[in-house]
Amino acid sequence: MPESTPGSAHSPARLKGHLLRILGVGFGIAVIVGETIGSGILRTPGEIAAHLENSRLIIAVWAVGGVYAFFCTLAVTELGTMLPQVGGWYVYSRRAFGGYGGFVVGCCDWIMQSIAIAYLAVAFGEFAAELQPALHGHVKLVAVACSCLLMLLNWVGLRTGSRTQEITSLAKALALIAFVVACFMVAPSAARTSASVPMGMLTLQKRGLLLAVVLALQAVVVTYDGWYAAIYFAEEDENPARNLPRSSIGGVLACAVIFLLVNAALLHVLPMHRLAASQMPVSDAARTIIGGRGRDVILIVSLVAAISTINASLMISPRILFGMARDGLMPRWMTSINKGGTPTAPLLLCTATVVALVFSGSFETLVAIASFLFVAVYLSGFTALFVLRVREPELSRPFKMWGYPWTNAGVLLASATFLVLSVVADPKDAFFTLVMIALSYPVYFFAVVKNKRLPQRMTAINPMDP
Repeated sequence: MPESTPGSAHSPARLKGHLLRILGVGFGIAVIVGETIGSGILRTPGEIAAHLENSRLIIAVWAVGGVYAFFCTLAVTELGTMLPQVGGWYVYSRRAFGGYGGFVVGCCDWIMQSIAIAYLAVAFGEFAAELQPALHGHVKLVAVACSCLLMLLNWVGLRTGSRTQEITSLAKALALIAFVVACFMVAPSAARTSASVPMGMLTLQKRGLLLAVVLALQAVVVTYDGWYAAIYFAEEDENPARNLPRSSIGGVLACAVIFLLVNAALLHVLPMHRLAASQMPVSDAARTIIGGRGRDVILIVSLVAAISTINASLMISPRILFGMARDGLMPRWMTSINKGGTPTAPLLLCTATVVALVFSGSFETLVAIASFLFVAVYLSGFTALFVLRVREPELSRPFKMWGYPWTNAGVLLASATFLVLSVVADPKDAFFTLVMIALSYPVYFFAVVKNKRLPQRMTAINPMDP
């Protein structure tokens, strides 16, 4: 028999406090928007334009990325409503592949989130220094201060953390929509104001259309990462069977629409050669519209975007550790929850890890590892869906993936292809990541199996219990 999910009566850890079931559709959409729409959309359009240099292809790859994210969302929504427990991807791998499978996926997910928080915190510091030159030389201190302030807001409780997420996500979305409106209403079309530069198709012919599209899609998929954010909070949702599908589908569609509109606006304002050469195309477009102050406006938007994404990840990361600790795969002290519904010990550990990563210096290797891990985590979920459909057909499934099994097979194949391309493009960091995963087994054996933290028999948790 497969190892089932642990319940409160059989869990090896006695909980102190309990999670609060107070979240709804609004928060679910906010955390997806917050986690997905980050600094990527401010930078990536230029990179993709450099690969393709053709407006129709550019819009097409963003649309394809949105379709991919949409069907990925349908897969995890079925898993999330079927197993509405805190912990996200870890929960599904634990159920499908057992304790070690869950341990590996949970650790990979947590590492990925920690690296992302640290990277974004440094980006926040850089944006702040560009806006206020006096902060140059203090980027890391600003990054740490931002992380610690958001940690304190989440320490107060789930209501404060979720409200912060809703406000910052709304502000970010409205700012980007206002940018799009301004581009179309204020700026003349780039096609009418600049000479045509017919180099796009020549470049594609020289590079090869397939390679250019693959490289562009890689950048798009990375930018869409975050579409799954709502699943981590299923146990804190008032009605996950009803709310999770609404928030997940609504969130990913909102992100796709915003991404497409931003790219259409950039193509309207910037000539193709200028867009392809830009490292910060949204800032360049803003300068075209409102002059020199456009740069400062986009820096402020970037600061809000970074805060929103950091807060979302700071809410997600502790819940991964809490879910694992409650199931006996992490130390018992990580199961503490304060009156506000925050897993306090995991939150402190996550913040301390982020601070250490910020002061560690170089992020190149860490970001490469995280990019490899996030696709591996996707694959674990899509594979778990196949396994659980076959092995546990009796499980309640309030939502079922549309077009299954073909749609799930499609996103699994696309994710596997992306993973293979990542290995080919960066074999050194991929090999290091695989070695790190292999070394996780001795840790699991001595920390979990040998210490007998894992109970012999477990029953399914009732998600309606506190």
